[in-house]
Amino acid sequence: MDYKSAGVDIEKSEKLINNLKDRIQATFTPEVVSNIGGFSGVFDLSIENHKNPLLVTSVDGVGTKLKLAFMSGNHSTIGIDLVAMVVNDIIVSGAKPIFLLDYFATGKLDTDIAESVISGIVKGCKIAGCALIGGETAEMPGFYNANEYDLAAFGVGVIEKDSIVDCSSISKGNKIIGIASSGAHSNGYSLLRKIFVDSGNFNLDNTLGNLEKTLMEELLTPTRIYVQAVLKIIKNFHINGMAHITGGGFIENIPRVLPERSTAVIDVSSWEIPEIFKLTQMYGKIDEKEMFKTFNNGIGFILIVPATEADDLLTMLNNINCKSYIIGDIVERKDDNKIELLNYKNAFK
Repeated sequence: MDYKSAGVDIEKSEKLINNLKDRIQATFTPEVVSNIGGFSGVFDLSIENHKNPLLVTSVDGVGTKLKLAFMSGNHSTIGIDLVAMVVNDIIVSGAKPIFLLDYFATGKLDTDIAESVISGIVKGCKIAGCALIGGETAEMPGFYNANEYDLAAFGVGVIEKDSIVDCSSISKGNKIIGIASSGAHSNGYSLLRKIFVDSGNFNLDNTLGNLEKTLMEELLTPTRIYVQAVLKIIKNFHINGMAHITGGGFIENIPRVLPERSTAVIDVSSWEIPEIFKLTQMYGKIDEKEMFKTFNNGIGFILIVPATEADDLLTMLNNINCKSYIIGDIVERKDDNKIELLNYKNAFK
């Protein structure tokens, strides 16, 4: 017997990496001093010319959105989701993502699927401006169903110590700006699948309601990467706080960045809820507040800024094709609530 007869084909894995080497190295920045195929990735932080650098880290996966990639056979965008979930968390502190490492695990390596997934990761890294300096491709026979896999990524960002956005300056009177999402991103998919897949009531290859894509295309729309937009605005505006709207929606994520003295008041009528969320709420018969505890509902990233800068910041965001809205205010807290939602009862009509 040998390793290949047990289900692990090392040569196939090596061939996959060799086929992807040029694409992966295309993400490298001048700071990357390692080559693909080593035991670790090496990054020269001194080239960044930081005086007091802080490293900001994040690790994440894609969750059960993977199930839709398996169902559809479309694996080309799920890697973008993976990168987005990591780098969008890093940019919340104002840090520039500098490199990423990925983990791809499967029962039996299908090189076409793996190449499609990793190519998506490469594309996401290019969008975010960070290097894919290493990773792991694990073949584990009997551990996953046929043509299924799992993904995770670990990312690192860097920022000057005196420039970090630590949310301590958030105060009464600040405005809350919401940047539009591209869809459901990578959160709430266990509920989405229960409504649109497990029920058996929907053909995912058809459109539904006023969607401009098929239901499957809508659900597989990759998570928006906010890195470049945020890096531009923090050079020109005072950003007191930021939040990435992921699992837990508004109700869980916004309070995470608020000082004890502050409450965020969000007017849900200040933007148009995208059709996919209206359909989800209607067909799932989901309580409106539960929707804001689970999904981003059209707002994927939050900025908390001085009121005097809000209008100019909004103009800049819209000029760089980041559809944005002033969606609320920071007020002095009077009770235990860190967040208050206004007009949410009619938001999905």
